[in-house]
Amino acid sequence: MSSKYPRSVRGCLPLWTLTLEGALIVAFFFFTEYDISPNNHKTMVILGAVLQDLTVMAALGLGFLPSALWRFGWSSVAFALLMLALGVQWAVLLDGFPKLLSSEKVVITLPSIQKATMSAMSVLISAGAILGKTNLVQLVVMVLMEVAAFVAMRVISHLFLFDDHVSMMHVHVFAAYFGLMVARCLSRRMPKAAEEKNRRTTSPSLFAMLGTLFLWMFWPSFNSALIFMPLERKTAVFNTYYALAVSTVTAISVSALVHPQGKINMNHVHNAVLAGGVAVGASCHIIASPWIAMVLGLLAGLIVGGAKCLQVCFNHVLGIDDTCGVHYTFGLPGLLGGIAYIGLMTYQAIWSKDPMVTHVALLTTGALSLAVAMGLASGLLTGLLLQLKIWRAPHAAKYFDDQAFWEVSFFNLLMS
Repeated sequence: MSSKYPRSVRGCLPLWTLTLEGALIVAFFFFTEYDISPNNHKTMVILGAVLQDLTVMAALGLGFLPSALWRFGWSSVAFALLMLALGVQWAVLLDGFPKLLSSEKVVITLPSIQKATMSAMSVLISAGAILGKTNLVQLVVMVLMEVAAFVAMRVISHLFLFDDHVSMMHVHVFAAYFGLMVARCLSRRMPKAAEEKNRRTTSPSLFAMLGTLFLWMFWPSFNSALIFMPLERKTAVFNTYYALAVSTVTAISVSALVHPQGKINMNHVHNAVLAGGVAVGASCHIIASPWIAMVLGLLAGLIVGGAKCLQVCFNHVLGIDDTCGVHYTFGLPGLLGGIAYIGLMTYQAIWSKDPMVTHVALLTTGALSLAVAMGLASGLLTGLLLQLKIWRAPHAAKYFDDQAFWEVSFFNLLMS
């Protein structure tokens, strides 16, 4: 039976990825150049440190976070690395596209690589919703589609004078609903053998916890990366730490509360302890008191209580199998953070007696709505594209199985 064997991607993956990489090299040759202007040494050190933090978050944090799957750990980590490497190159070119229209070359700077890394992280978030049910060819196509859609969303945001930091912080909402829409398009009934492999075990969960810890430690750098006023940047770091701390305490406590025997669910810890950093992202630089950030962290951590019913609703009612729970890890906290930002900006406008209060409220609401709408629309388009048979998607019997993509020794098979 054909279902016993994984579908080989030898005929399309090397040709597709090597051709794509060659095209990117040619594009960088003709259309890019390095920034050769003199820079302050202290500024360069700070920018380099932030870039390093973002890379650690993406490669180690978002790479190891979904690695708790029983027989899909290799693919979870390595596929994330390839998507990040490809996505950063693609995002650098797309971010500089307006300069290409004016016959100028794209100047590569540390801030441009920072933005490209943050844009590429959107794919790593979305991939959690379809992890284990796609091959690497489909994920490469998804990188091209999603990064292009996210950059387009940010360009539209700039046209409407949305804040650059806020449009980037909406990456969580955009990526979550993009991934959920792709998952809905690719959803199919899994055989019992595949369902049994879609579970977590102790050792892989420790690696996933490692990813959670990396994200937890470096999230303040992510939230403050595009904030350049020293006071606002310091405020953003403080508020992110407070929100993360409270969401961690809340998530672990509520996880024990909702369990019939009062036990803590490691999946809740992986996901919900990060919710505070997501929820405070958009407004971290304008929150004047730590208690507000702590309340946001508390509300975001409480989302873990609805994790089980959300999964049931998505699986049986909407037909969406959200493998790594990106909806309640990034989507719902991102919506909470977007709503909090709308409320805070509106309050500031009222307090300062700004006659443009309604304009401020509509503008901030539009930024959040744009992220959700673009995520859903581009996710639907990408999901329909990934349904095509030319990508040689894995058979449902080979879902959540490293053996479908990796050379696995007999010893490893015995251990699994």
